[in-house]
Amino acid sequence: MAEKQRVLVFAGSYAEAESKGVYVYEFDETTGNLTLLDEAAGLKNPTFLNVDAQGRKLYAITEGVSADGTKIGEAATFAFDPASGRLSPLGRTATVGAPTCHIQRDADSRVLIVVSYHGGMVGLLSIAEDGQAGELLDVKQHEGRSVHPERQDRPHPHSAFFTPDGRFALVPDLGLDRVFTYAVDKENGRLELRGAAETNPGAGPRHLAFDPAGRFVYVINEVDSTVTSYAFEADGGKLTPIATVSTLPDGYRGENITAEIAVSPDGRYVYGSNRGHDSIAVFAADAATGRLTPVGHVSAEGGHPRNFALTPGGDYLLCANRDTDNIAVFKVDKESGMPTYTGRGASLSKPVCVRPVYVS
Repeated sequence: MAEKQRVLVFAGSYAEAESKGVYVYEFDETTGNLTLLDEAAGLKNPTFLNVDAQGRKLYAITEGVSADGTKIGEAATFAFDPASGRLSPLGRTATVGAPTCHIQRDADSRVLIVVSYHGGMVGLLSIAEDGQAGELLDVKQHEGRSVHPERQDRPHPHSAFFTPDGRFALVPDLGLDRVFTYAVDKENGRLELRGAAETNPGAGPRHLAFDPAGRFVYVINEVDSTVTSYAFEADGGKLTPIATVSTLPDGYRGENITAEIAVSPDGRYVYGSNRGHDSIAVFAADAATGRLTPVGHVSAEGGHPRNFALTPGGDYLLCANRDTDNIAVFKVDKESGMPTYTGRGASLSKPVCVRPVYVS
């Protein structure tokens, strides 16, 4: 029998630099227990993380200040010990000229991509030979607006995701109602705009997830609380819309915005988080068409579920509730797709990002 792999869970949060902001837990897939192993201070708002499990590196966004006092984005790199979970800071580097909200690494660990919601920018960074976040290679500034007078008065790229083959990066821009496709030229350190898929006016695309086969992309739209399915053309990086469904139950009339989206490892189910309704929405995914059918909702067991993630095997869902300072643990029924709250979790201040990975 193969040895069972350990699961480490990394969490990022809103925090002042003098406070703890990055956390490492061990997750027990038998009991659902989260055990705190280490925590790190010294970073202002290390809200979003990326984990290189094989390279044993953790990348965290954080806020810095330029020489003239302007807030800028920075990326911090940690090494981690898979046995103890202990974090060792390696360094930090300036990224783009405004605070960032998301960081992603390509599968070959050659580059990082960051986005700035408030600055309207997308930045490409190298990864140095020692694994640290390296120099800023390219920046793309978005321009324009969309229909919502407050949320969409200017560009607001909210995330960036590499395509399965690493040739492209998809960037949802909440402020422009577009999902941009950039070709990633790793040899020359450039981002090249190849096109953009339009969402419904006022949708506000925030995050996205691929199905396991790489045929479909599911985009969660923050402003109008919907998920849009797209067909993905791998050769050109083109997105073609298929259908849009609401993340909310029929009859709900309260305020709501969405946040995170994830696909089960087998591709059968798609999950999205509602902030306001404070729930996880569950959809069945049609493997042939990419269309989503609502299955149900479960309480997030906290307020403002900013982020959640499935464990690597898809057996559990971990939900980071920012306003109630907790991560809630759910067991996932793989047949029905529905998560059930285990009563277990962790308490931490203002969690924003949770990243479970297998380590050995």
